[in-house]
Amino acid sequence: MKVILHIGAHRCATRSFQNYMSRKQDHLAQYGLTVMGPERTRKGLLHGVQPGAPAISGRDPVQRARGRIALQLTTLREAGTAALVLSDANLLGSLDQSLALGQLYPGAGEHLSRLDHAFAGAVTDVMLNIRSPEVFWASALSVRLEHSLRMANGRVLSRIASGPRSWRDVIQDIYCAVPGARIRVFAHEVFAARPEAQLSAMTGVDCPAVRGSFRLNACARLPALRADLPERLAALLPEGDGRWMPFSEAEAARLRESYYDDMMWLVGGADGLAELVEDPNKSGARDDTNNAAAERMPQHDLTRGPTHDPDTGDADTGRLAGAG
Repeated sequence: MKVILHIGAHRCATRSFQNYMSRKQDHLAQYGLTVMGPERTRKGLLHGVQPGAPAISGRDPVQRARGRIALQLTTLREAGTAALVLSDANLLGSLDQSLALGQLYPGAGEHLSRLDHAFAGAVTDVMLNIRSPEVFWASALSVRLEHSLRMANGRVLSRIASGPRSWRDVIQDIYCAVPGARIRVFAHEVFAARPEAQLSAMTGVDCPAVRGSFRLNACARLPALRADLPERLAALLPEGDGRWMPFSEAEAARLRESYYDDMMWLVGGADGLAELVEDPNKSGARDDTNNAAAERMPQHDLTRGPTHDPDTGDADTGRLAGAG
């Protein structure tokens, strides 16, 4: 039985992908696919895997988690399950921590290493969605602003833009943490609206296409964002109807360049650590497919705005609700 971890990342259409799998659950079950989303991973199944879980009756929470997971896997195998897909962006780590430190998932390796230990090496595949970082961070900061009324200032944005950590580092951490798993990377710019293509690539099953279009948990466009915020914060946002882009042009260009470098590394084989899944709509040479993510980066609807809010100080922490 395959055990597939879909670990997000956050702000990469993860919630839409989970919704697709939930809607197609009966169809997928015909092929022996079982799907578990955050409603399972965050409510008992993985309790005790990460630090902070209270011990019950003095028993080791990690050992309890290992036993619980082993029992679940055995039950699924005996029921004839061909593949289990666990989907939760928090498996990669906390987006709050990334925002607070201005780094892409700095604890990813430690987080996933504990998870691999809890599954006793049963994880066969890891699925990671990545997104051009200037848009990833803009989306995360926009949702945080909407939910917690905390606006990042210039120092925070500069720290994010100048940080050396990129998706390549995250992938390397995943490889070290789950060394027995096959890691596949899906570019958000190519696959965000194609959940069936993602799941088909991971499972080998011909999954049904989405009817119509849907976007769950998308960040608000500027008009809606201005309408939802207090006047003092709304006044700091720029005019326009697109998505808010808090970074300067130079900062956004620096982040975008790091993504180009990461994509070229993936195109070149990622040192054997991971595989970049190609655009299913293109059947030409590999070189033709791998620039698809860069070509589709949605730069046209990003609107640059003020970065400094004198009332919030550094404002580099805060709760981000529902960031899957």
